[in-house]
Amino acid sequence: MSDEKLSEIWYTRCPVPTPVGLAAQLGYLEETFAAEGIALRSIIDSPDPAIRQSHFNHTLNWSFRHGGNVPPIRARSEGRKTRLVGITWTDEFQAVITLPQTGIRSVSDLKGRRFGIARRPEGIVDFHRATALKGLVSALSLEGLSHRDVEIVDVAVRDSVLDKFGDASLFGLRRRPPHGEEIAALIRGEIDAIFVKGTPGIAVANLIGAVLVADFGFHSDPNIRVNSGSPRLLTVDELLAEKRPDLVARLIEAIFRASEWAKAHPDDTRRFVAREAGATEEQVLVANGPDLHHHLGLSLEPGLIAAVGAYKDFLLEWGFLAGDFDIGEWVDPRPLEAATRRAAA
Repeated sequence: MSDEKLSEIWYTRCPVPTPVGLAAQLGYLEETFAAEGIALRSIIDSPDPAIRQSHFNHTLNWSFRHGGNVPPIRARSEGRKTRLVGITWTDEFQAVITLPQTGIRSVSDLKGRRFGIARRPEGIVDFHRATALKGLVSALSLEGLSHRDVEIVDVAVRDSVLDKFGDASLFGLRRRPPHGEEIAALIRGEIDAIFVKGTPGIAVANLIGAVLVADFGFHSDPNIRVNSGSPRLLTVDELLAEKRPDLVARLIEAIFRASEWAKAHPDDTRRFVAREAGATEEQVLVANGPDLHHHLGLSLEPGLIAAVGAYKDFLLEWGFLAGDFDIGEWVDPRPLEAATRRAAA
């Protein structure tokens, strides 16, 4: 153990199903670090945009992150000194939807049609766009089509996810749900179909009475399902990993504890995830399936690492990364191995 003295650690998680989110709500994270005399500070809850930006670019020292994989992969491609210490795979609703009047009823009907994909302002990696593009590619592959068989139409989004934190335009909420601009373009007839996912996707598809063109979030082929949220990554900055690996192992122990709690409390887990996602329990049940409580673990199994590598290659091909890097060199298995040994003991 290092004698490095710390008074606080920064952390962040996405508003989606993650064992870190569950551990935070159960008090396990705060309890774990309080025992070490360390206070937890939430990056995403900070009123300072410069701090909140680390949720997307992983710039803060002494920090960890659990959530969608596009920002940490992008940060690593830019040379950020981070470590991948755990992977969670929780399947979720992924679909292409349209409106009844388009006449689109199947993936093959998408050929030659306009597919709307949001494009956000510069500043951070456009993970929403990356997600929608992978969703489009996956959907088209179900019928042997490619992105060249459709017309991709950019839908401009004015606000950055870093803007308007607490602004009156959010009507008292913390963030604006995704897909708003795409839905508006769909209703105006400017595009013919869009990609949606997760509990927000379920909500908007229900709201507009959408036609389901393709539903593949639980497809048997993981290459079809892999996207920004499948799998989700636990990453830590290099300083924390090298100077205090004991704390990273303690973090993973707290996550293990939350994962085991989830397995024994399926209904409570659904309620906690709904709170985390700002969704209803019904939406969580539909979006993530009845076995969600069994899919909030953490591991570095070779198949999961390969899935991260496959999505990294997709992001590189589509121009979302600053450069290529070796996934194997990014992975640091030591904290997970130490936590597993302690759990077994």
